[in-house]
Amino acid sequence: MKFLIFLILATFTLNSQSIEYFPNNLNVQPFSANFLEPKVGFLFQTGKNELRLDIGNSRDIIHYSGKNYSSSFGVDFFTFTKLSGEGEFHFPVNAIDYLFGVNLSYKSFSENTSYGFRFRLSHISAHFVDGHYDNPTAMWKNGRYPRVYSREFIEVFPYIESEYFRSYIGYTYLFHVVPKDLGRHIFQFGTEYYLNDFKFLNVTPFVAYDLKLAKINVFEGTNSINAGLKFGKHDGAGFSLMLNYYSGRSVHGEYFDYYDKYTSVSFNFDL
Repeated sequence: MKFLIFLILATFTLNSQSIEYFPNNLNVQPFSANFLEPKVGFLFQTGKNELRLDIGNSRDIIHYSGKNYSSSFGVDFFTFTKLSGEGEFHFPVNAIDYLFGVNLSYKSFSENTSYGFRFRLSHISAHFVDGHYDNPTAMWKNGRYPRVYSREFIEVFPYIESEYFRSYIGYTYLFHVVPKDLGRHIFQFGTEYYLNDFKFLNVTPFVAYDLKLAKINVFEGTNSINAGLKFGKHDGAGFSLMLNYYSGRSVHGEYFDYYDKYTSVSFNFDL
C-alpha cells in the first residue's frame, strides 16, 4: 500500500513538471539599468565624439518547470567596445572587453507576483585596440599604455517582481582579479518600472535605475539611469530606444580607474 501511494505521488510529480531544451525566452529577463547584461546595439554619448558598440547575448539551454516555478541553466557571451567617430564613416576601436560565462536562475510565481534569483559565473578581460595607437608618433594615445585587466567572479541577484515593478539586490565576489589591489566585493541595488497597461502600438514606456558600490581605493557608487520605450514584448524579444545617464568608474577594464559622467542615447535589440 505504501509503495502504491509513493508511485501515485511520484507519477503526479513527474506529470506536473516539464523540461524544455533551448527555449525561446530567458527564464529571468535582463535587468534594464545593470551594465553587465546582454545587449546588441549602439550607445551614443551626447556632446562627445564617443560611442559604444555592444554585441552579446544570453541564452538558456534548459528550462525545468513546475506548476508555479521555473529554473534554468544558460550561457553568456558579451563584448562591449569603446569607439570614436571619424569622417567617411570610420569608427576606430579604442578598447574592447570580453565576457563569457554560465548562469543559473530560479523563479517562483503566483497570479500577481514572482520572485527568484539569477546566479552567474563569469570571466572578463579587457584590451586596447589599434584605435588607441597613434601611428604617426608610434605612441599609445594620451600616455595610456595597455595593462593587464581580468577578473573571474560569481554574482547572485535576488529579485521580486509584480505586474509593473521589479526590484533586485546584487552581490558579486571577484575570486580572481588583476590588478590584485582591486576590491573583491561589489554590492548593487536596482529597480524598474514598466507601464504595461500602455497598449499603443505594442510600445511599453519604462524607467530603470541601478546603483553599484565597488572598491578601488575606497567604496564608490556608480549610478545608471535608463528611460525609454520598448517595442515588442516588455519581458521578451523586441527593440528598445533609451535615454541614459551614467556616473562612476568606467565600464571598460583598461579605464577601470577613470571616472565617467555622461548622458547618451542608445538603442538595443532584445534578442
